[in-house]
Amino acid sequence: MAFTLFPDTRLTLARDALAGLSVGDALGARFFVPGSAAAAWADALPHGPWPWSDDTEMACSVLTVLAAHGRVDRDALALAFAAHYDPARRYGAGAVELLEVIRAGTPWPVAAASAFDGQGSCGNGAAMRVAPLGAWYADSTRRAADQARASAEVTHAHPEGIAGAVAVAVAASLAARARLDGVRPEPARLLTVVAGAVDSAGEVHRGVRRAAALLGHPAGEVAEALGNGSRVTAQDTVPFTLWVAATHLHDYPAAIRACVEAGGDVDTTAAIAGGVVAAHTGVGTPGGVPDGWLAAREPLPSWLTASA
Repeated sequence: MAFTLFPDTRLTLARDALAGLSVGDALGARFFVPGSAAAAWADALPHGPWPWSDDTEMACSVLTVLAAHGRVDRDALALAFAAHYDPARRYGAGAVELLEVIRAGTPWPVAAASAFDGQGSCGNGAAMRVAPLGAWYADSTRRAADQARASAEVTHAHPEGIAGAVAVAVAASLAARARLDGVRPEPARLLTVVAGAVDSAGEVHRGVRRAAALLGHPAGEVAEALGNGSRVTAQDTVPFTLWVAATHLHDYPAAIRACVEAGGDVDTTAAIAGGVVAAHTGVGTPGGVPDGWLAAREPLPSWLTASA
């Protein structure tokens, strides 16, 4: 059924996805020590504030550009990434080098294409920041995919890095649309649509298809089969996070716990899954981002304006 999505609704959906992303990022980072996750979670969640990382900082730039332009302006996004980049936020070495070069005045197409000896980055950075964009385009998975591709190209020239962003954005678009429709999509259907939106020759596509085949399996077994982000690539991160989101789309705490218990790059897996799930559940609702968790998360940056 076609519908009109007004700007205020787009912003609300995107801000909820950002809340889920940032809380997942901040809480996931507190469980980065291997082997400690399950026991610590069973005892009690850590006291706040929970600092967020580069996942959240870059997602804030994405939302700021969307709010200002109504779409992804790649030049504006590159400038926003460079202007707000804080190396203390645990950026990876490749991202540090890229953003320093852009900050120094190198055009983003040159900087992105030259990364990793000209191969471009296939890292999970474009995927980790994109869920708010997908929620913004709840009315069109095609536009979500196109705009996610544009947002990824600013930093990721490798096809797999771009595919990871497209997959997450399409999942968030579907999640937000289902929230508006009042119907939770079947996990297999969600993953099938996502797989169809990315290049069928790529590893991200194959991983998402495999994730659909693993529905109903324990999270630890799925992470072992698909990866848990330990390699910090889109291929090693996105399929598992979308399995988590599809499985726990109605239950934000359960989604974050699944990421924590799987280990690996926990702040990023929890940010991706959390952003997609919160696009569907919202904040402070049954199954949504708990108000207490949001209060424990470090406040978002002051430059994230009221319009975003």
